[in-house]
Amino acid sequence: MKRLVLQLSVLWLSCTLLAAAQTTAIKAGRLVDPDTASVLTDQIILIQDNKVQAVGKGLPIPAGAKVIDLSNMTVLPGLIDCHTHVADAGDAEPFDVLKHTAAETVLAAIPNARKMLESGFTTVRDVGTYRALNDVALRDAIAKGIVVGPRMYVAGAYITITGGAGAMTGMAPDIQLPWDLHYGEANSPWEVRQKVRLLAHNGVDMIKVLSTGAVLTHGSSPKSIEFTPEELQAVVDEASHFGLKVASHAHAAEGIKNAIRAGVASVEHATLIDDEGIALAKQHGTYLDMDIYDEECIQENGRKGTEPKDFLQHDADLGEAQRQNFRKAVKAGVKMAFGTDAGVCPYGTSGKQFAFMVKYGMTPMQAIQAATTNAADLLGHSDVIGSIKAGKYADIVAVSGDPLADVGVLENVQFVMKDGKVYKE
Repeated sequence: MKRLVLQLSVLWLSCTLLAAAQTTAIKAGRLVDPDTASVLTDQIILIQDNKVQAVGKGLPIPAGAKVIDLSNMTVLPGLIDCHTHVADAGDAEPFDVLKHTAAETVLAAIPNARKMLESGFTTVRDVGTYRALNDVALRDAIAKGIVVGPRMYVAGAYITITGGAGAMTGMAPDIQLPWDLHYGEANSPWEVRQKVRLLAHNGVDMIKVLSTGAVLTHGSSPKSIEFTPEELQAVVDEASHFGLKVASHAHAAEGIKNAIRAGVASVEHATLIDDEGIALAKQHGTYLDMDIYDEECIQENGRKGTEPKDFLQHDADLGEAQRQNFRKAVKAGVKMAFGTDAGVCPYGTSGKQFAFMVKYGMTPMQAIQAATTNAADLLGHSDVIGSIKAGKYADIVAVSGDPLADVGVLENVQFVMKDGKVYKE
């Protein structure tokens, strides 16, 4: 009996020491809690493996724990960008995709993923790629630790009409595209259901449909209406059978309203949303994911001569209209998520949008919530991301200064932890 007690005591001590050795303790001078829109001071965050174990003031730090001292910094949950194209090449000209194989394209995306993570975005929703399923491959490579990057939730491909906003357009009519460049093309309610089923089978996390024309597509008009209400309803209904949410690209007011009435989770861009659309979004609880910063990059590319001329014509007068409609939506209390269309602007610069969100009507806390709690809710993963709470992934970033006084400090994130592992310090 004495020997058994001794053996159990040794085992207990060994487990205790092992647990302590695997524990990381972060000392947070200021901790932003977007769940309660508050800032806590002098907090201890205890992390074990990839999860937060406890958060509080005066928590005892286990002996042997690794201590990270962020006492002089502001600590926030890992940021979330709900509209990225990390798995794409990031070229202004879509035709450049045709110069590379699918393998080359996804390999070229690896630095994009690292840049997004090191800029503080520990999670992204990648809402479509010309080369179908490249985003699935990149997501899985990151999850397996083969590639460094943010946690990715991906769409697999654009669901678009023939010649629509998500199609590769502008070629001669006798050019035959490879399968992965027209994977999501559909032209009836039954065809869109088939594409949703195909994408679900191939392991996507959400569905992206394009209900209007686009700015950055040849031969398109952002004011055109593409999928019909019946087709959009079929997308949402079919996606629901697989537990998938739907994001709808939409610029034109009627296309926005068609998507909201169909039951999409979010409207991307929402550029020309009108008062009726704003009221509908609020009524249905639809998120607006408005990329109000990337206008700066489109126009800068135009000045450099690197943006196709027809894209600049599509974009004329849309930027300011979108920003003023963003202001209206915020004032009306519509649910807003943080999305930048990363790839239009250089990867790793998504943080620049925070200042524009504040300029056009949000408080700094609202802008932070858009990229944390709201974004997590839109993704359907509030249980594991969006705030620093026990049981959630240890996704933590830190900045010098106070983002509630100057939200621009989020453009320079100095500490990044994802899944309990430090990637920038």
